[in-house]
Amino acid sequence: MKALRLADSNASPRLIETTVPAPQPGPGQVLVRISATAITPTELDWYPTTHTSSGQPRTGAIPCHEFSGTVAALGEGTHDFTLDQAVFGMNDWFAAGALAEYCLTEASSIAPAPLTLTPIQAATIPISALTAWQGLFEHGHLHPGDRVLIHGGAGAVGIFAVQIAHLHGAHVIATASAHNFDLVRRLGADEVIDYHTTRFEDAISQPVDIVFDTVGGDALLRSFPLLKPGRFAVTISSDKESSQDPRIQHAFFIVKPHQRQLMEIAALIDTSKLVTFVDAAVPFSQAAEIYSNSSSHRSGHGKVVVTIAPAS
Repeated sequence: MKALRLADSNASPRLIETTVPAPQPGPGQVLVRISATAITPTELDWYPTTHTSSGQPRTGAIPCHEFSGTVAALGEGTHDFTLDQAVFGMNDWFAAGALAEYCLTEASSIAPAPLTLTPIQAATIPISALTAWQGLFEHGHLHPGDRVLIHGGAGAVGIFAVQIAHLHGAHVIATASAHNFDLVRRLGADEVIDYHTTRFEDAISQPVDIVFDTVGGDALLRSFPLLKPGRFAVTISSDKESSQDPRIQHAFFIVKPHQRQLMEIAALIDTSKLVTFVDAAVPFSQAAEIYSNSSSHRSGHGKVVVTIAPAS
């Protein structure tokens, strides 16, 4: 199969096209024939890309850990799927990614693809939607009626966090650029604050139950005084910031694959309660260039998606 793999860290380009044997599924695994995979531009420099799960340096990693495709082969015990079934999902960060014709994944990491989306659209869902879901429910302990502050409401994760919090009956406050106000409001935000011109802490009159930080910088530290005692600040941007107030619960987390959550997300999509956005779709031949200069391919909201031609 053809694949793009990470070259030596000093090499240019960072990714090289290679031909490697297609993996074979073991017990509990599924081989997915990739239709599309979404780009995470910073992934090439992440620890799991350059190291094994045991901490050993590695080269040749295949990036892109969220994908859509069809089932090509089934390992023992994978009774929930059938050959040629349309699926979507994400791989563990230490596993091989999907910038290839095939991707080997755990059956528990994928789910039936939403019926109302194209493969390109479906590929944009897993990482961002699961991050929003896990941040709000597992780490933020969201309840109906909660006041939720979401930093980066128009970003890849923020778009889903705003929608999911709104659907769950929260009062949603989001920070965003002024040109994204209409979008964030349409997604369900009750209040939107322009972080370029306004200090968000000056614009929020009542304490909040959850802070969901997707942007980093000093936003998290400045948010701590806004939290109700005993409630939760959640961040995906850094694990270094901390609050000195013992009443504040603060969590840094990294999204994990989760089949049941993917199924719930797909159900929301298929009932028109959750939407996604595709910024651009490019062929496999342009994927290495995207990682070199991702900003040149971005024109709007959502993710850049790589389409994979059917294997010959």
